[in-house]
Amino acid sequence: MVDAGMTISFHTQNRPPLLFGLLTKTRTQYRTKSSSFVAAVQVSSVLQTNESGNLPQSKKVRNSGLPLTRCHVLSQPNTVGIIGGVSVYSSLLFLEKLVWWSLKDGGECPPFIVCSDPTLYKELPIRSLLHSLTRRSTSSAQILSNNRPVIESLCLKRAFLEHSGAQCIVMPCHLSHAWHDQISEDCSLRFLHIGECVARELREANLKPLEKGSNVRIGVLAADATLMAGFYQEKLQSQGFDVVVPDKQTMEHVVIPTIEAIKRRDMEGARNLLSIAIQVLLVRAVNTVIIASDELQGVLPPDDPLLKKCIDPMDALARSTIKWAKATGKSG
Repeated sequence: MVDAGMTISFHTQNRPPLLFGLLTKTRTQYRTKSSSFVAAVQVSSVLQTNESGNLPQSKKVRNSGLPLTRCHVLSQPNTVGIIGGVSVYSSLLFLEKLVWWSLKDGGECPPFIVCSDPTLYKELPIRSLLHSLTRRSTSSAQILSNNRPVIESLCLKRAFLEHSGAQCIVMPCHLSHAWHDQISEDCSLRFLHIGECVARELREANLKPLEKGSNVRIGVLAADATLMAGFYQEKLQSQGFDVVVPDKQTMEHVVIPTIEAIKRRDMEGARNLLSIAIQVLLVRAVNTVIIASDELQGVLPPDDPLLKKCIDPMDALARSTIKWAKATGKSG
């Protein structure tokens, strides 16, 4: 069983109140209110490209072709650079968590810069990949392997953040971590990996196996493409965990229909299906279930007992970011 400290640390009820309230209404309402939310948490700098893919009043960095508004937007040694996800939604989720976890114990939110590109979802193969999640086929694997445009776009954002004064890079997007190794290559800054962050926290929790003679088992519930990328499985296994993922039948008849129910605003149906998906993993003696999907977060009511066995890896990424910022700020 998860010990008491673990339950408090990872319980989904720790979701920031504002965000949880928005999520439990409708996903569409949340997305339409995203601009006002950014203004509420903009404690540093949020930089977003326009529809043509350029930063406003941009100029090129020598020898890189990188459009920049200006260099060294922030100069604090604990400045965090945030590469926005394939949707603004995932970026907003992380910003809310970063602010909330920073202020939870009377601390301060670290300075941050966000680079968000609305053209990424429209123009890159990720769009076809996301649409392919509603069916089981080889298209997800094909698009994951055809990754050059994705990598080039994300590397450009990483370079922009480096030149803007960021000292640590984070990427609050599950799918983008499929290319984390390529994006972080030759990066001189600390570049956190969401899989490593959640695996490290689970290891530090000193979980005990639920079945005698076996390793601790961790369930991973996510969209097809995220599971196919395999980085959560790899990072958890490197820490000595056995990883359990939904089988083909569960994906086709439970997980994917859950996402489809959310999209058509059938939240009661989504809750029922998500509960089944979690229970399917729990009966396989997993200690906890990682819900590695922004769409699946906030579906279950906060008092649902199943949430005591579930964690959101974005919380681990936010806490690791804050831990780095505090350590760097003190040493600086």
